[in-house]
Amino acid sequence: MLDAALRPLIDPPLDRIGRALAARGVSADAITVTGFGLGLLAMLAIAGGAYGTGLVLLLLNRLADGLDGAVARHSRLTDLGGFLDIVLDFITYAGLVFAFAVAEPAENGLAAAFLLFAFMGTGSSFLAFAIMAAKRRLATERRGRKSLYYLGGLTEGSETILFFVLACLLPGWFPLLACLFGGLCWLTTLGRILAGRQLLRDAGDAAA
Repeated sequence: MLDAALRPLIDPPLDRIGRALAARGVSADAITVTGFGLGLLAMLAIAGGAYGTGLVLLLLNRLADGLDGAVARHSRLTDLGGFLDIVLDFITYAGLVFAFAVAEPAENGLAAAFLLFAFMGTGSSFLAFAIMAAKRRLATERRGRKSLYYLGGLTEGSETILFFVLACLLPGWFPLLACLFGGLCWLTTLGRILAGRQLLRDAGDAAA
């Protein structure tokens, strides 16, 4: 929901840094993999109860996630880069939820399971639509130039980052935050199904 609105603020500084890194020969894939490594360290920190350290590592992971795309735009956008970006992002998000469950299994386990269940809805609706959009040659740059068609919703990248920041700052509130965010994820899934139905049906009518 917030991604499109934040793009005009976030993209210019990321673009400048990405241009500089690309000029120095830094590859987008290297940034993607480095960011994933930071995400893994964030999971370990959170699982061990070091929530402050986990938050710093998480924010560095998200910075890398923004920079890899900026570097790619100033060098070369590739299918492999887009593939790595989305797969490692999904693993990172799920792994962070799992880390909170590991940290406090009795208190956080059920809420974490519910949120991972909800992530299946948002992830599958996102990727399934992207596949169909590519097949029909649909495209949008509302959330910047991407390798995939990004179908929005209530819980996009910005909201997900905000959730994890709050969970790290208020770890005792994780069960409530996870349940609330999971509910929003299911609303996002429903919205994407309805939007996808409309867009794909209209695209089919146009093609016919």
